[in-house]
Amino acid sequence: MPLTTIPPLSRRTLLRALGSGAALGGLAGCGVPAAYVRPGDRAATDLSSTDKRLNWANWPLYIDTDDERPSRRPTLEAFEKRTGISVEYVEEINDNDEFFGKISPALMNHQSTGRDLIVISDWMSARFVRLGWVQEMDRARQPNVTRYLDPQLRTPAFDPGRTYTVPWQSGITGLAYNRRRTGREIRQVSDLWASDLKGRVTLLSGLDEAFALLMQGNGVDITRWTADDFHTVCDQVEKQVKGGQIRRFTGNDYIKDLSSGDVLACQAYSGDVIQLQADDPDIEFVVPDQGAELWAESLMIPNLARHKANAERLIDYYYDPEVAAELAAWVNYVCPVPAAQDVLASAKDEESAALAENPLIFPDEEMRSRLAIARDITPDERVEFAERWNQIAGL
Repeated sequence: MPLTTIPPLSRRTLLRALGSGAALGGLAGCGVPAAYVRPGDRAATDLSSTDKRLNWANWPLYIDTDDERPSRRPTLEAFEKRTGISVEYVEEINDNDEFFGKISPALMNHQSTGRDLIVISDWMSARFVRLGWVQEMDRARQPNVTRYLDPQLRTPAFDPGRTYTVPWQSGITGLAYNRRRTGREIRQVSDLWASDLKGRVTLLSGLDEAFALLMQGNGVDITRWTADDFHTVCDQVEKQVKGGQIRRFTGNDYIKDLSSGDVLACQAYSGDVIQLQADDPDIEFVVPDQGAELWAESLMIPNLARHKANAERLIDYYYDPEVAAELAAWVNYVCPVPAAQDVLASAKDEESAALAENPLIFPDEEMRSRLAIARDITPDERVEFAERWNQIAGL
């Protein structure tokens, strides 16, 4: 993405945990059988060999476009030309829960969604995997995924070995601040509670987006956090809310607050900050000393998709390092294909070559040592935890 482009909105948005989607996930976790689909009931007759097309649902502004003709998507057009597969690409996902509500009736009732490929956040992907709503991928058709997928993203707790999911893009939830306006560095979560920042701090509103980084600030291993760890964080945040330290809880609109100076420090996503730095180099992104959350938004093939093999082929295409590099140069999130770094480094275009050195796109080993993937919230935990968090955040 050109560095002057407005960052993608609603990428990792607020969880309406007491809504229909969360309730359905909770019921499935409590043993209600209607929603769960057994492995033998997930596949439809695959038409890929004779019907050269597929339908792909993604988020807005989450694929490369041509600078001169924004309606064109160069990497996707190249795939179509190379394979003869026509792709119906629809930017219809604006919120994880909203999209869950849109397609869950079909999946729960063993019907086709009309989509062969979808991209959602991993905390929501965990729900789809748990409910049996997505199909196991055939890695024999995906040699690039097998070879090039970032090792740090290969074994999330909800999908060990990435059997059902493949990261589309990844990112880091950390801290952002304006160094010129603060006059000092922000290095850890506890720095947000400094008296000179009172009323000019924001936290992310979504439970799944916010909690892990706050736990890491307490030294918690987020791969194995407990209910006590969660309630400790809630106690701390509740205290800061009552004391007026936190200006508000936000979705991606923290971008506007940080840019205007209304907010001096906040929870933030790495890809957003890369975009902001193009206009204001004083804005910095921090992976705290205690660590930050590494997350992904993943490609999945929903049940009864009619073009499964075509979808698997497209996924593998985007794991070709050359293609992954082209996409990374536009999107500016953490690239799930580390081998793309060498491709960008050798680019003749100086701006593209510089991206290869950006640790927010290709984290170095020192940064990686401070990144962790949080275990997901279980169905049994979700209703209780969401109720408490939403009360604090005013949702």
